[in-house]
Amino acid sequence: MSMKRREFLKAGAGAVAGAGALSAPMIAKSQSSQSFTWRMTNAYPPEAPFYVAGPGSPEDFCAKVEAMSGGRLRIQHFAAGELIPALEGYEAVSAGTVETNAANAYFWAGQIPAAQYFTTVPFGMNFQGMNAWLYHGGGLELWHELYASRGLVAFPMGNTGVQMTGWFREPITSVEDFNGLNMRIPGLAGKVYAELGVNVRLLPGGEIFPALERGVLDAAEFVGPYQDRRLGLHQAAKYYYTTGWHEPSNATELLINADAWAELPDDLKAIVQTAAMACNLESHTWSEANNSDALTDLVENEGVIADTLPESVVARLREVTMDVLEQGANADPETRKVHDAYFAFLSKHASWAGLSEGPVQQFLSMG
Repeated sequence: MSMKRREFLKAGAGAVAGAGALSAPMIAKSQSSQSFTWRMTNAYPPEAPFYVAGPGSPEDFCAKVEAMSGGRLRIQHFAAGELIPALEGYEAVSAGTVETNAANAYFWAGQIPAAQYFTTVPFGMNFQGMNAWLYHGGGLELWHELYASRGLVAFPMGNTGVQMTGWFREPITSVEDFNGLNMRIPGLAGKVYAELGVNVRLLPGGEIFPALERGVLDAAEFVGPYQDRRLGLHQAAKYYYTTGWHEPSNATELLINADAWAELPDDLKAIVQTAAMACNLESHTWSEANNSDALTDLVENEGVIADTLPESVVARLREVTMDVLEQGANADPETRKVHDAYFAFLSKHASWAGLSEGPVQQFLSMG
């Protein structure tokens, strides 16, 4: 190679390097100059642990996003009733009235029946299985596909883990005891109970205790020992059942207006997704850390009778659940697609969970 050519190439390389050095700060400066302010509404009342405030909560999510973005994305949080009524988040985000909402996807069953699968499924997957499906089994992509035609985007932002069956004013000894009960219960489990003669009521969290105390409700399901004790549900009913059949896990939904999402640069989108994933983990571990002490307190100090549902009742609930799920899937092509994908992954994951988690739980019970 001639001396002149070597000098030319050397000079050219230096020019390219210099251009890169000059352009990189310009790109960073341009990107950092973009700032956004969003509003987030919520289905739950002010200061509610997990659902509004505390570790892994929507308020914590907003704080994480602001800190990670250096203030470029600020999200103002409004609890239920502060900006819109509790269960009108879907309409508000769809219309662009607010950019985002925190709730549970099964609240939108009237608009999108298949959305219920992205909160919980009776006799379905636990926290590990649900998140494995969402993050690595095609569930999140399916969620986005379902919402795209509605101008929406969604991500998981929390999970309670296994929930308690609920509070009952009278004991449950057989499946016939459900007939005629007035019960607060959302989601697919509500449809199952309805098949057994339960008068199903969908009430926001803040309205459960007064309805149960006044006898408007005979039974109510909310979350678990810590959350339920805070609402005072033990003061209105003493029979507290578990099996986790209706909600073996429960995902909080971060619902986002698709146009608002499209306006965010890629780095802010990544921050939103990362903060949501962090809250998903943190909220679940917070729940696991607090429920044991709360349950002990309810039983030892508040006179609560905690028990599992009779096996015959659980068996009948499972039979009805499978019928209800099939009916729903047959009635709606979108639900059929999500249903089949969910249960295909459940079957695969259950094989592994039975070999891994099953023995561990046996070891723990031996202690």
